[in-house]
Amino acid sequence: MRKFFIPNLIMALFLAGLLVSAIPASAFGASIKDDFTIAWKQFHALSKNKKKSQYRAEWEKVGKKFRNVFKRSTRGTYAPKSLYYLGRTYEELGNRSGMKKDFRTAVDYYGRMISNFPSHQWTDDSIYRRAEIRLRKLHEKDLAYSDYLTIVHRYAKSDMYSKARKRLDSMDRKSASGKTKHKKPSGTIVPAKKASRKSSTSSSNRSKLLSVRYTSSETYTRVVLDLDEEVRYRYQILNPNQSVNRPHRLYIDLENTVLGNGVHKATHVADGILKDIRSAQRDPRTTRVVLDFNAMQDYKIFPLENPFRLVIDVQAPEEGKVVDNKSPVRHSSPKKSRPQKYTPPANSKKMAGELLEQLGLTFKTIMLDPGHGGKDPGASANGLKEKDINLRFAKILAAKLKKAGFTVMYTRSTDKFIPLEERTAMANIKKADMFISIHCNAHRSSKINGIETYTLNLARNRNAVRVAARENAVSAKRISDLQVILTDLMLNSKMKESKDLAKSIHSGSLKNIRRKWSVKDQGVREAPFYVLMGAKMPSVLIELGYLTNRTEAKRLKTDRYLSYIADGIVKGVLDYKKQIERYASL
Repeated sequence: MRKFFIPNLIMALFLAGLLVSAIPASAFGASIKDDFTIAWKQFHALSKNKKKSQYRAEWEKVGKKFRNVFKRSTRGTYAPKSLYYLGRTYEELGNRSGMKKDFRTAVDYYGRMISNFPSHQWTDDSIYRRAEIRLRKLHEKDLAYSDYLTIVHRYAKSDMYSKARKRLDSMDRKSASGKTKHKKPSGTIVPAKKASRKSSTSSSNRSKLLSVRYTSSETYTRVVLDLDEEVRYRYQILNPNQSVNRPHRLYIDLENTVLGNGVHKATHVADGILKDIRSAQRDPRTTRVVLDFNAMQDYKIFPLENPFRLVIDVQAPEEGKVVDNKSPVRHSSPKKSRPQKYTPPANSKKMAGELLEQLGLTFKTIMLDPGHGGKDPGASANGLKEKDINLRFAKILAAKLKKAGFTVMYTRSTDKFIPLEERTAMANIKKADMFISIHCNAHRSSKINGIETYTLNLARNRNAVRVAARENAVSAKRISDLQVILTDLMLNSKMKESKDLAKSIHSGSLKNIRRKWSVKDQGVREAPFYVLMGAKMPSVLIELGYLTNRTEAKRLKTDRYLSYIADGIVKGVLDYKKQIERYASL
């Protein structure tokens, strides 16, 4: 018996091996790499098969395989590649079906890849392919322009750069103005258009830094550099120099720029965030502005237009957050910053309440912002000026909010002009828990009417682009440029909370008005508004109605109609408050 035991065992194992080899690898849990490779091969084989590629079911099978790979590990090595190929799959399907829904599905998958994996080597390809679909298949030129611009600004070393640059140049040539300058808000060097007209060394041909102003508190400062026109600029963090008693510094170099007569060369701030702001002519062609920090801080830089100015937001790091001060701070990959994790002990209402406080989910103080004012009347139609309606409504709303137990503050309580960037700065400095900007709408068609509520985000349709362009006092094309700037700023804004607040306020307003009047619901929308940029609290912009519509203008003229809108907003605010406070009782 012992003599035949080993040969029989070997034979048994050999036969077992044959059986195992006949069983698909997936039965034993094929690796993610294997599954992706199979899907990849099937995709390319299908692309080359003229007959089979005409059938929707074939593409959907391939798409299902990539989806399964992604679901197995949503943050793994093959997750971004699977999302990219899901976009490719539906793009190919759209090319054959001609159906917009397939192209929109492709755009969605490319978008998921871009937002979840901004630093992946295929991300620039995803952005470019999404742009091509938007431009050529969906005819969304504004969004396509924004995508090409993103590649030029954020992925300048990628293989898609030259293609994106050519697309932008082509679109600019076809544009009526053809003069749009392109900015790079998130890198260390931010160019204006490539060919500058200021080639002379004469100071009369250079831009001018007109003023340096700031609004400040112990935990937040907004510095604004006013210039007479758009300029190239460079910025970087410098580490402390103990030998000469220099703290952390942020410098901004303004190229081809000279100091204006009204600029103070040194401003002592002493507010807990900044120590000094210094301005000087670094060389005949460069003006340098330096922010001296008392301690290392978080910061954001973004340009605004009409007139051109640079805004620098500086704030103390969140509690428990460590800011890296060992190397220059760059913002080329904003998605790398992650929210701080806070885990309260189990069954602790006290700690849950503290969590709400940390996340900014409780509120007592509301900042009302009556849009426009002073030299800026806003929309004017049917004998009404927007600035007057906004202010009158703000006071009606304030009285009702106070009665409901809230503390109310204004950005303006008189007919006064306040720059857009100063309005959110006021809310940040006063540590308001909510920011509501009040406006009236306008349209070239007198038939358009209704109420709408906005939050800060990328514009999703042409109407949102139109409204943002009007409120920002810039062209629609500049809104496309602004979409790139916004990517950095959205990371720290209360986007989810703002959207929830907007839905609650909009629903309350609409419901209350419809008790007496028929009014069109223009919905809750998203767009890049200057007045909401940099807000540290849930923030919304309300369009009360269209002054260009005769019926709506007649209503907006009366305190009775405004009071009904205000009651609805208060109801929405209270509903939002209850929704938040439920978390504390869990």
